Amino acid sequence: MEFQDVIKKRYSVREYASRPVPDDKLARILEAARLAPTASNRQQLKLIVVKDANTRKELMEAAGNQAHVGQAPLVIAAVAVDPERMMPCDVPTYAVDLAIAIEHMVLAATNEGLGTCWIGAFSQEKARKALGVPDKYKVVTVLPLGYPAKDGAPRAKKSLEEIVCYESFKE
Repeated sequence: MEFQDVIKKRYSVREYASRPVPDDKLARILEAARLAPTASNRQQLKLIVVKDANTRKELMEAAGNQAHVGQAPLVIAAVAVDPERMMPCDVPTYAVDLAIAIEHMVLAATNEGLGTCWIGAFSQEKARKALGVPDKYKVVTVLPLGYPAKDGAPRAKKSLEEIVCYESFKE
């Protein structure tokens, strides 16, 4: 698939088939995250691949009972292992590093014919508990991954004119 086609095809999948994700596809998706750029190439992250149904259920509950979190055959949790580090621009390093790594996985999954849904609405405390993540670290997302149960389509997006400014900020 051409790169622009991958970007255009990606959408948030909220209903998954029970079909398992092949190990070779999962490996390519995880490799995409490993290759993502990070600040000073520190790669201050951990990815937790969850296949266990009970743990996926706990993550579903941590995510306000979003059914697709528990329904997907696996979930990848992205964890920041240095959540206190700030970039000189006063932005937390992990927020940028993990966003890049997660989006690499999302696009790699789309390229593999799989679907994802970036989950940001979840209880940090409950997710940490379900995954055994120490309090000093931060779970950034839980990412359900699997084959979509039905065809879907990306949502409409704003035009370039609505989101792009040249030379300086304009409201």
